[in-house]
Amino acid sequence: MMINPFESDAFSLTSLTEAINILPNQYGKLAEMNLFPQKSVRTRTICVEEQNGVLNLLPTQRPGGPAVFADNVKRKMRSFTIPHIPYDDVVLPEEIQGVRAFGSESELQVMANIVAEHLQRMRNKHAITLEHLRMGALKGNIVDADGSTLYNLYNEFEITQKTVNFALSTASTDVKKKCLEVVRHIEDNLRGEIMSDIHCLVSSEFFDALTSHSKVKEAYERWQDGAALRNDMRSGFPFAGIIFEEYRGQASDPNGNVRRFIAEGEGHCFPLGTAQSFVTYFAPADFNETVNTLGLPLYAKQTARKFDRGIEIHTQSNPLPLCLRPSVLVKVTAS
Repeated sequence: MMINPFESDAFSLTSLTEAINILPNQYGKLAEMNLFPQKSVRTRTICVEEQNGVLNLLPTQRPGGPAVFADNVKRKMRSFTIPHIPYDDVVLPEEIQGVRAFGSESELQVMANIVAEHLQRMRNKHAITLEHLRMGALKGNIVDADGSTLYNLYNEFEITQKTVNFALSTASTDVKKKCLEVVRHIEDNLRGEIMSDIHCLVSSEFFDALTSHSKVKEAYERWQDGAALRNDMRSGFPFAGIIFEEYRGQASDPNGNVRRFIAEGEGHCFPLGTAQSFVTYFAPADFNETVNTLGLPLYAKQTARKFDRGIEIHTQSNPLPLCLRPSVLVKVTAS
């Protein structure tokens, strides 16, 4: 007979939610970089205030002289609805059948282990989905699993996307000059924001074309010589103020089609070390218990299947990664 997990606090909403949030995250270069810090909110809709201010130099005055008054700052409010991403699984009686009631493990312990295995698989699905959303925010176009657009940040903030064609198929291209064009554009559009470096995640095709280009090849070979102890030379190649890194993230959509997160021959540049440019908002789950509470990255809950034919596990995440300054994003192409 299958044990009743509903009688144990170990399988409550609080316990399952805590368990799925502490399980190891096995996907996500962007999560590893901590580029999109987490911010919990209490509502399913957020408002982003844009202050279209300009940084001006303040003139000196004699002691006791009149101060310069602050100019009125133009503000715009934009609202975003946070996506709701549910995902369900089931624990069948066959997974518990044959477990001894007495021995090295109790029925309750085995049930907890089985549920943990299901939660880990479910967390992995949510993690790669969040990686996909974050990559969309880095590209300025957040898309759903089927490829449809959720938010085009360039349209939302009424700006034009910056694209730099590196023309890597042309031997005479001044690649350093192309890099400096990217760097200067990002520096000009920080507008009071800070940064430490400029990073560029690129497709395999772009990385190969860049590192084999006649104007870059010598610098890449010297860098390889100095990095001989590293196992993977694709993990970050600095050139002309930009760190280029090959990114191979991909996943299957609901129809089984494999989607690359960065298209062939493309790359996306962005600043690191910023204070307010990138964020991931998490809204609360749509449970009675979580109304008006601060959102968590993941939630998990269970219920009995009809006729007690197993246990259904429900998980959900309500994330919205945003780049609040899409003008600092630069798309690069190889051709």
